[in-house]
Amino acid sequence: MPSPRSADHSAVQPPQRGTVDALISQTQRLRGGIDAVRRETTADIAGTDDPQLRWQRALCDLAVHHLDDLSQHLGQLREGLPADQPGAELGADTGAPAGAVKAESAPSPAADRGSLVSRVGSAEWNLLTDEVIWSDELCRIFGRDPGDGGLTLDEFPSWVFSEDQPILTALVTDCLVDGKPIVGEFRVVRVDGVVRTVHMAGEPVLDTDGSTASMWAVLRDVSELRRSERAVRESSDSLQRRRHVARTERRLAVELQEAVLPPWRGALRFPRSGHSGGFAGDGGAPAEGAALDLAAHYLPSETSAQIGGDWYDALELPDGRTLLSVGDLTGHGVAATSGMAMLLGAVRGMAVAGIEPGPLMGRLNQLLDVSSQPALVSAVCGRYDPGTRTLVWSQAGHPAPLLFRDGTGSALRPPDGVLLGATTGATYAQADERLEPGDLLVMYTGGLAQDATVVGERLLGLAPRFTVARSAQECVRTVVEAFGDERREDDACVLIARIGA
Repeated sequence: MPSPRSADHSAVQPPQRGTVDALISQTQRLRGGIDAVRRETTADIAGTDDPQLRWQRALCDLAVHHLDDLSQHLGQLREGLPADQPGAELGADTGAPAGAVKAESAPSPAADRGSLVSRVGSAEWNLLTDEVIWSDELCRIFGRDPGDGGLTLDEFPSWVFSEDQPILTALVTDCLVDGKPIVGEFRVVRVDGVVRTVHMAGEPVLDTDGSTASMWAVLRDVSELRRSERAVRESSDSLQRRRHVARTERRLAVELQEAVLPPWRGALRFPRSGHSGGFAGDGGAPAEGAALDLAAHYLPSETSAQIGGDWYDALELPDGRTLLSVGDLTGHGVAATSGMAMLLGAVRGMAVAGIEPGPLMGRLNQLLDVSSQPALVSAVCGRYDPGTRTLVWSQAGHPAPLLFRDGTGSALRPPDGVLLGATTGATYAQADERLEPGDLLVMYTGGLAQDATVVGERLLGLAPRFTVARSAQECVRTVVEAFGDERREDDACVLIARIGA
């Protein structure tokens, strides 16, 4: 039975695949346009040392980088959960010295949260004149007044996280000493204590004799980008962990369910000659007389990956009578399956001890009342006597068994009984039903169809097919064919007993 907590909550719908495909196509068209602009800019820059052209080329490279990232993320959105993400990238927060800085976050000035251009600045350090030129945008990224100018290469490291200072040193050395283009990231601490992650791409500017005259660089504030990437990684990791836990819990629930429910393979017949009682499926030759031909089936939920608390059971008792029961415990997963295992064990134990179905239900209710994991349970429990062909049964808020006789079916009149676990001190009545040779008894849980109120009527509509069926197992196959394609929100069980001649 579905959990009442989820009854009024609709599932969150995923984005439409067509919408994501359209966004990917738009991104690819933009990427092609930026490539064309970049080719023109690269052609113009040949043979010149124009800072404006270098700036334009850097902006084109930056735009391509963003579009590539966007295309990749949209592809991941379309395909579902991405594969395991790699470890944190360079520049991810590793924590600042205690009390030294504030947590990295978007600063209050609007310029720092504005357009892409407001988050990109340029700098040039002239080794010949010691001149430092910083754009106004770069000064704002560092929280400096543009009138104060930029930082010298000697001052720069003091603004960088101590853990990241070797990165800056290596970048400057590669550019000024080895004459290599540079790309790297590091974190800076502004005067207001705000931490920003900066991406630096630069290159040496050579003098006429081939020596390095200055270092020119574009610095980009990637704090928001890295924060978004961390959020994606963390949410992806969290989702993967939850899925791993869900798969583990499902495996445990399935193993527990398989260990508890009768391991039936085909039909069974009770009582069995030369056998003084035991669990279903133990073998033995069928007895003559009013034997029970039994078959059952478990149908999983079509909308949930979790195993529920539904059960079916048939147990031959020491006195030759047969215990028949079906039930449904609220919830899903290991908790529901373990609760079902506890109840089923209690039902079997009390039935073997000779407790009648009505008092048995009352004691199950007492068990749930003192349980550390409260739950609501609906159940039917019956005891069939092959000598008199009499079924004594009781129910707790559960659909009544269906009796099929002479080509028609009807529900048995249920004795009084409320859901187990609903109220303390509840009492449960029991009823007697005299069965005849050829009768078919169908016990089931309500999850067979999405609308549990119509399950009984639909089962009664199968009367003509049950009449021509040659065994209980064939009747179970009929039920599975009729309900197998249902979009069930809960799992379900069906137990069918055919009275022998």
